[in-house]
Amino acid sequence: MAKTTRRTWLPEEHGAWAMLTVPFLAGTLLAPRPGWAHALLFAAWLLGYVAVFHGRQWLRLHARGLRSAGRHALPAVVFGAAFAAAGVPLALLHPWLVAAALFASPFVLVNTYFAWRGRERALLNGLAAVVPACGMLLVAARLGGLGPALSWPGGVACLLYFAGTVPYVKTMIRERNSPSYRLGSAVYHAAALVAAAFLSPWLAIPFAAYLARSLALPGRGLRPPVVGALELACSTALLLTLPLSL
Repeated sequence: MAKTTRRTWLPEEHGAWAMLTVPFLAGTLLAPRPGWAHALLFAAWLLGYVAVFHGRQWLRLHARGLRSAGRHALPAVVFGAAFAAAGVPLALLHPWLVAAALFASPFVLVNTYFAWRGRERALLNGLAAVVPACGMLLVAARLGGLGPALSWPGGVACLLYFAGTVPYVKTMIRERNSPSYRLGSAVYHAAALVAAAFLSPWLAIPFAAYLARSLALPGRGLRPPVVGALELACSTALLLTLPLSL
């Protein structure tokens, strides 16, 4: 029963959890004054994601007249209320968080549109989701006393990595037989390596590994759990490198 409840209430999009977590933790680590507010913001961030996920699933299924849409209604309400309980006090203490949320809203609307159309696996949809997730590095850093003028390279580094995971993962699963996707992923990772090296020589180390895996792994028939485990290792490498590079 507990396993069924988790499957119903918690999204199984494993890559999304890394994208939600790594930039936030990196911003917290870079901040000179991390504190209790980061824990509350992190809770609000994850709760908001789950609430929006269920809201989109309800919208997608409801638009097709499917009765299964109803199973997403209660989780959306519960997680939405929990998000408000965590987020409203923070917004009252730090009103600039409202501006950060407004900045993210166009990207959330893009993702909602693709969910409504049933095209959640579209390349543009994945790229749109990356932007606000990586922007959380700047939010977490500012909450701890580090302004955007100093934290933006970390946000760009996260954006370079996580944007690259969108085409790369497609070359491993849904587009594994597409030469154009493989070429596009490889070209992107080569450009990302150059850009990351300009940000910091330290970042060239993990980004060289990202380029190598984009060249060597597609076509080898790796199973999705293995692909996910490798991306978890890649995300961890970025998280560990960022404090050294900025």
